[in-house]
Amino acid sequence: MSKILLHACCAPCTTFTNKWLTLHGFEVSGFFYNPNIRPPEEYDKRLKTMEQYAAAVGLKVLYEPNDVQTEMDNCENCCRVRLRKTAQLAKELGCDFFSTTLLISPYQDHELLKTVGEQVSAELGVAFFYHDFREGFRESQQVA
Repeated sequence: MSKILLHACCAPCTTFTNKWLTLHGFEVSGFFYNPNIRPPEEYDKRLKTMEQYAAAVGLKVLYEPNDVQTEMDNCENCCRVRLRKTAQLAKELGCDFFSTTLLISPYQDHELLKTVGEQVSAELGVAFFYHDFREGFRESQQVA
């Protein structure tokens, strides 16, 4: 069974993505890391919901404190910061792959996510797993 560290932007986006990966033979761990979320109340709401979801389904999630919010000046920088941190942690944990729940959103630039993921993969030596999870977007909203 391949181990994957899944960057999680929020619990709703994690529901389908986690289910799909598990059904396809991955041992999934989550990584909640979102220095781009503002205001702090929104971050806290997402954090609390992620903790509740993880407890309900038994998903192991690592949480990166968000004491200082990082200024994200563009989409590429935002993706790169989050995917690099995820890949670094995946490598430390001995995971075979890293990926992100951002791949479920029809509002995200999949080509950008894929390109940045592959660049980070080449830099850090841990494989980026790309799958177009948008097929489960509506389901994730219903579950939420």
